[in-house]
Amino acid sequence: MSLINNVEFLRHLPKMNAFNGLGAFAPAVSTPLVETTEFGANPGALKMFSFVPAQLARTPALVVVLHGCGQTAAAYDLGAGWSTLARHYGFALLMPEQQSSNNGNTCFNWFDPEDIARGQGEASSIRQMIAYMAGAHDIDPRRIYVTGLSAGGAMASVMLATYPDVFAGGAIIAGLPFGVATNLREALQAMMQGSALPAPELGALVRNASKHNGAWPKISVWHGSADRTVSPANAAAIVRQWLDVHGLPPAAMSKADVGGYPREVWWNADGETLVESYGITDMAHGTPLGLADNDDRYGVEGAFMIEAGISSTYHIASFFGLTDQVRQPQIAPTGIPRERADTISMTIPVPAADPVSETMSDRSSARPQTPRSKGVDVGRVIARALTAAGLMK
Repeated sequence: MSLINNVEFLRHLPKMNAFNGLGAFAPAVSTPLVETTEFGANPGALKMFSFVPAQLARTPALVVVLHGCGQTAAAYDLGAGWSTLARHYGFALLMPEQQSSNNGNTCFNWFDPEDIARGQGEASSIRQMIAYMAGAHDIDPRRIYVTGLSAGGAMASVMLATYPDVFAGGAIIAGLPFGVATNLREALQAMMQGSALPAPELGALVRNASKHNGAWPKISVWHGSADRTVSPANAAAIVRQWLDVHGLPPAAMSKADVGGYPREVWWNADGETLVESYGITDMAHGTPLGLADNDDRYGVEGAFMIEAGISSTYHIASFFGLTDQVRQPQIAPTGIPRERADTISMTIPVPAADPVSETMSDRSSARPQTPRSKGVDVGRVIARALTAAGLMK
């Protein structure tokens, strides 16, 4: 049987722990994230976690962070260090979490038509969470961003395409373009080979996902050149997609090494960077970690969290303009020792939010802009592909 037929066969089997990847073995993680149990109709049946530092900036931003397969919101936050950065610079975090009842590998269903359309499924659930956070914490509607890893990166592509009126920018790590897969076979093919669609067709997928006619989000793309789970060709396709959306030329306007890795940049007539792309040389599938420009370290090395000598978390936050804020003092919640303040978790039921109008624009269209074995274990390859992209429902 071919690899695709094997995956098709496995898809029809009952959900088994053997194919649940990291999620079957992930340890409990102490976390500063807080769960909100009621935030709207939640048609995608996702969980909502968030982090709001004690000291928010005067016009607070919100970053939506989408974990990869086999991960939880807390595990990805620990690995990438987003809550530490949010505390330092005074912005809020929203970290949606997939449930195994939706996807046996706890992957966001980035290829399922029922979950990737505006007003439907998981995309709508994330939108409702954003509306709740914006109302509860007076978030600046011009400063809402989204990022994600792998299947979370592909879901970030979904959110940027279906709700471009909500986001000022996004960052996709080891992900895929929007709209290149609407079923299992297409998803696997896109993962392995990338999309061969030309820029105008890729761009049209985004333009046709909503009725948006305002400014488009700016995009940061990150991918390891040695990624054998999601082909690096997908990074090039994401760039082509968004260059077409922004009406930018295919040739990079600037090329330079940042942190020892090549970065390409495109900007508009006003000099604002709209698209950037980092190729992390010799890195496999995962989120790049390292020292930030301020010599702080954000995140912890682990599965799919790779020490690469560059902090993608910090650079993405800088691309969003979040590190321009004055760094916040480290203040522990009242009555909690500072050394324990980072490990508090709780579940707080809250009143349900009012239904969100899916046609409402939330921001102005004039916003500021390990050693490898010699043999090939086919079962492991299949399981890894499933784990990485959630190709079992």
